[in-house]
Amino acid sequence: MASTTDPLPSWQDSAVKKQIIAFVTQTTTPGSDDFIAVADRIATFDNDGTLWSEKPIYLQVYFAIDRVKAMADQHPEWKTTEPFASLLKGDIEALSAQGLDGIMKLVMASHGNMTTEAFHQAVRDWLKTAKHPTTGKPYTDMVYQPMLELLDYLRANDYQTFIVSGGGIEFMRVWAPEVYQIPTANIVGTTLKAEYTYIDGKPVIRRLSELDFVNDKAVKPVTIQNFIGKRPVMAFGNSDGDLQMLQWTKTGPGPRLSLIIHHTDDKREWAYDRDSSVGRLDKSFEVGKKEGWLFVDMKNDWKTIYKP
Repeated sequence: MASTTDPLPSWQDSAVKKQIIAFVTQTTTPGSDDFIAVADRIATFDNDGTLWSEKPIYLQVYFAIDRVKAMADQHPEWKTTEPFASLLKGDIEALSAQGLDGIMKLVMASHGNMTTEAFHQAVRDWLKTAKHPTTGKPYTDMVYQPMLELLDYLRANDYQTFIVSGGGIEFMRVWAPEVYQIPTANIVGTTLKAEYTYIDGKPVIRRLSELDFVNDKAVKPVTIQNFIGKRPVMAFGNSDGDLQMLQWTKTGPGPRLSLIIHHTDDKREWAYDRDSSVGRLDKSFEVGKKEGWLFVDMKNDWKTIYKP
């Protein structure tokens, strides 16, 4: 049952906060008309722009950038081939303008052709020293304190929390369990193809430089069904890439809550929506208003942005 103390201290006492608490209280109070059995309390969260920042580009791309730079001497052709040429020139704006296709080329080059263990270790090593180019913070400090509180609040009320992100599944599995307290089995993301093989006489899973699927847009409800097996009763996102997941959640039977994080704070974070090349929020506005989604105004609804 929901706690009587303030479970979301970093949230302003706005209508959005009150509706979240009311929803959790109604769905976890025995005898309530909206009571949801513990086994069905599923909450899914996008990651980029929902649980941590995604500007100027998706934070995982910075890992890919550093990997590509380290590998550049072995690939002289990259100096004249996009998106590698823009990356090596330090032109992040030109890199961002190439969209998902450009990003996926970087990911294929920097994330594949190695064992899963070697990839995990590369991510761990990178996180030890890598800093966000704008804030100077370690990347795992770029997570939103209000959302950490929300995750804790839901779990305290027997909700199972899942990440359903367009980010790489193995990239997130390295650090998300510690940062969000979400186990690896509850993380769903973009996946590279892999194979079971032997290296030096030992069995390994080797990641290929070939895409399995991009976990974005209409793919998200499908991976929710395939990986989780139940439709969520709560879903949280921030962009048109989350539209179908939030729509799939909200239109289900019984009590449902879908919520969009709207980036409106250009002082403490970034302000962007319809015209952004990263985390574009456009169609979800009209769909969300029509279907009764909640919208968080970061500037006005959150007392703080990042974790202390």
